[in-house]
Amino acid sequence: MHRCPIARSGRGPITAVRVCRGLSALAFTLLAGCATYRPLPLPAGHGAASVGQLSAPLPARAWLPGHRFDPADGLDVTELATLAVANNPDLRSKRDALGVARAQAFAAGLLPDPQLDLGADFPRSNAADLTTGYSAGISADLGALLTRSSRVAAARSQAQQVNLDLLWAEWQTVAQARLLFEQVTTLQARQVRLQRERDAVAPLVRQVQAALRAGNLTHDAASAGLNALADVRQRLADNAVALHQVEADLHALLGLAPDASITLVGPPWQAEPAPAAVRQALDDLPRRRPDLLALQAGYASKEAELRGAIRAQFPAITLGFNTARDTSAVYTNGVTLGITLPLFDRNRGNIAVATATRQQLRDDYAARVLATRTDIQRLTADLGTLTAATDAQRRHAGELAQARRAAESGWQQGELDWPTYLTIRASALSADLDRLDLTRQQATASIALTALLGSTELTPASASARVDTP
Repeated sequence: MHRCPIARSGRGPITAVRVCRGLSALAFTLLAGCATYRPLPLPAGHGAASVGQLSAPLPARAWLPGHRFDPADGLDVTELATLAVANNPDLRSKRDALGVARAQAFAAGLLPDPQLDLGADFPRSNAADLTTGYSAGISADLGALLTRSSRVAAARSQAQQVNLDLLWAEWQTVAQARLLFEQVTTLQARQVRLQRERDAVAPLVRQVQAALRAGNLTHDAASAGLNALADVRQRLADNAVALHQVEADLHALLGLAPDASITLVGPPWQAEPAPAAVRQALDDLPRRRPDLLALQAGYASKEAELRGAIRAQFPAITLGFNTARDTSAVYTNGVTLGITLPLFDRNRGNIAVATATRQQLRDDYAARVLATRTDIQRLTADLGTLTAATDAQRRHAGELAQARRAAESGWQQGELDWPTYLTIRASALSADLDRLDLTRQQATASIALTALLGSTELTPASASARVDTP
């Protein structure tokens, strides 16, 4: 009958069944905590087929207080920004990155598993006084305890930085949604204005062409009429191409399929912060702007990494305990101690890298704050200039619109020649388009300034702030 080599000792019998049961229990315990693999196929990447398929926003958004959300009747600027934050593909990727950072922070707090060493010695002689020897030991790296607090602090600050970067990306997505709303509505207004001009000029141009064919006009005399319609058609084509681009950008921002329909309603977003509010925001900038707070968290992470690198220069210590039995059935217990001799490395390379990285982040932070203050100052001045220019252009466009209507009446009554009539219409058209461009520039500066100030309030401009297309 076969017997287990570890059969009997001076301390009592140790049966093979008991050993196997112990090892089985240990194996099941270890396997119970193991992760399992599940496949995750890649998506098709078609995007949502309609606005109704987009994810609804979270109601707890601080920058969406009391706003009625109903995309069924079209998207206003607030609803568009909200859907963009909830569905933007880039933001989803950043939220996944936040999950990675949190997982890394969790991993940084875990201590390394102890190491278990097992061994057995089988005597080659069949002498009755010899038995199978064995050894068992367990050891742990104590150096991981010394640097654990620094690793955890660095990982938590890194996760905080990723979270703040995500918040800043959400704010930038809000600004991008506002900007695209403004661009789409402005280009649509330009398209309507140019189509009206084309429809108004086309009958006159047909008369000029008929007179040219009849020989009543020379090509030199007819060129003004022919060029008027060609110029409007070219502007229409250029405007349509620009509109196609911003509509494609809007679909990409929302994660919509390219052929999905989007209806925008209501006025665009516009605000002019008061000088006192700008000064207050500048003073509070390092305490409220998410990107600056993210840089501060990144700097804290590098500070912790430097502290950990300095602590890691001390000798690494490994402590272990072991028990053994030799082939003569002599039992021993012992302690093992391993110490790294700091003769060459002493972690000097990692300390130098951490020191240089911390200095780089410090300089990056100072440069970001300075650039932000400079941009805010410039945009504040630009916004004041553009506001005055827009008001002046609005009055000028109104005067030319009256002149155009008077010229149209005079031409229909035969009191005005058609070249003069076309000249007046061209001046009125240019004034209207310039007014729309100035309105767009003013809104762009306002959106950029609000984003730089770190404001997330979504306050649409009043309906009177937007001049209807004449």
